Amino acid sequence: MKMVKSLLLGSAAGLVAVTAGQAADLPVKAKPVEYVKVCSLYGAGFYYMPGTEMCIKIGGWVRAEATNGGSGSLTWGPYNANSQQRTTNNLALRARGYITADAREQTAYGTARAYIAVGLAPSDTGLQTSTPAGIATTFSANRAFLQFAGFTGGLTLSFYDFYSGPAASYRSGYFPNSDTGDGGWIVFGYTAQFGNGFSGTVSAEQRRMTQIINGNCAATGTSAAISTTTGAGLGTPTCGTFVPGGFPTADTAAGDQISGGSALSPGDGAYGGLQVPDFVANLRIDQAWGGGQLMGAIHEVNASYYGTTATGAPSVLNVTGHPSDAWGFAAGAGLRINFPMFAKGDYFQSQFNYTQGALRYLFQTPNTNWGKLAGGSEAYGVLSDCVYGGIGGTATSCELTTAWGVNASYEHYWTPAWHQSFVGAYYQVQYDGAANAMLCQAAGMGTTTVAASGGGTAAVAAGACNNNWTTWTVGSRLQWDVTKSFYLGVEALYSNLHSGTPAGGSGGAIGSYTFGSATFQEPNQDNWAFTFRAHKDFLP
Repeated sequence: MKMVKSLLLGSAAGLVAVTAGQAADLPVKAKPVEYVKVCSLYGAGFYYMPGTEMCIKIGGWVRAEATNGGSGSLTWGPYNANSQQRTTNNLALRARGYITADAREQTAYGTARAYIAVGLAPSDTGLQTSTPAGIATTFSANRAFLQFAGFTGGLTLSFYDFYSGPAASYRSGYFPNSDTGDGGWIVFGYTAQFGNGFSGTVSAEQRRMTQIINGNCAATGTSAAISTTTGAGLGTPTCGTFVPGGFPTADTAAGDQISGGSALSPGDGAYGGLQVPDFVANLRIDQAWGGGQLMGAIHEVNASYYGTTATGAPSVLNVTGHPSDAWGFAAGAGLRINFPMFAKGDYFQSQFNYTQGALRYLFQTPNTNWGKLAGGSEAYGVLSDCVYGGIGGTATSCELTTAWGVNASYEHYWTPAWHQSFVGAYYQVQYDGAANAMLCQAAGMGTTTVAASGGGTAAVAAGACNNNWTTWTVGSRLQWDVTKSFYLGVEALYSNLHSGTPAGGSGGAIGSYTFGSATFQEPNQDNWAFTFRAHKDFLP
């Protein structure tokens, strides 16, 4: 009996061993695949990243466009110091493409979000020698921000903004507005939600600068002739790129006749180093009928020196010194009203802005001096946050520039697929008496009551010399939404630049100036610009 039992047990063991060996040769059963799951918490297009509770949305868009009448610029526009001659680039071409990523997850304190948008923006504004694939190809990024528990930090929209220029016009940079949407702006803000669509935000932001103008700079950008006892030791002033007085003082037979229209480099001279950010605040309401916003900003205007020593080092403060720091400000009000009773999607938007010493809150883009010469007439507009000058007893403070403006647009849907916008803008820039006198004197259209003083409080404007100026724009864009993610559109814009009271130079009389055998008149210029665009989003 024992022999039979042993035989059975041995046979069973052998069978198990053989079976195990065969099983080792069979494929191992795969673990269940973790399929991507839709995340419905944040809207269409989000899905859960496998193995996490984080939701992500990958999107993007591609655009091709062409503009005629932009003087070779798709961002600046027609008043970018162009002299309308044989070398003028009337046509500009551009392609843009962005990839976006939006990642969100829930925390005990609300949603934590990160967003980024990066891409390329190759363009051809004429006269390039590179191959088509390399035509001004540039890496472009206009969003990279974090949001958590009411805080927003990084590259996004300024909290001052309300009116959306790009929503109403393809070439919104061709006329003044405060919108930072296209390029983005660095902000660190906190938004409090009060309920029923009411909110308030305080934010520290990247400072918005135009140039500061040192009236001691001559038209060529070198120092004025300051050599009296009050200005002893003054060498080359720390100058911005401003060419005073516009075009007449910059005429050359070999080059662009309007160098005065292209001047801007805030960090290249008259602005001092960054000490404090701009401080922005708003009160906002968003409801079914539309929305509104009141906003304000304060901005430090810290000019550099009246001049430097011959060695290039900052001179002793009691010799040249510098203007006291000043605080500029901007204030605005925005309104949006929906009009579904006319057509679904119809709305009106507008924004009014006023500033002293913080002009980029009105002129976000374009943000340089304005200028255009065509035929026998020209116009220019000097854009600055403040003007200062003089030395010793004639030194001035930083004379802040005043400006105001309004933007408005209406969007109408003729059909669900065809809609049209109508846009308008009017802006005015004004210099006080001291600033105007320094600008005129530095451009050769004024005098000084103290010899070799560099102007300042001694500057006197000649005759009717006046640097105040205005600009206005009207236009319309027609767009066909072929699908929810693909559209084609055309746009026409008319704009006008009106200089202040005409003030000629280069030997010309007030109201005109000569260049060679030609006589040029001031102060008006206008422009037509036409744009075609094709745009495709990756997601609706």
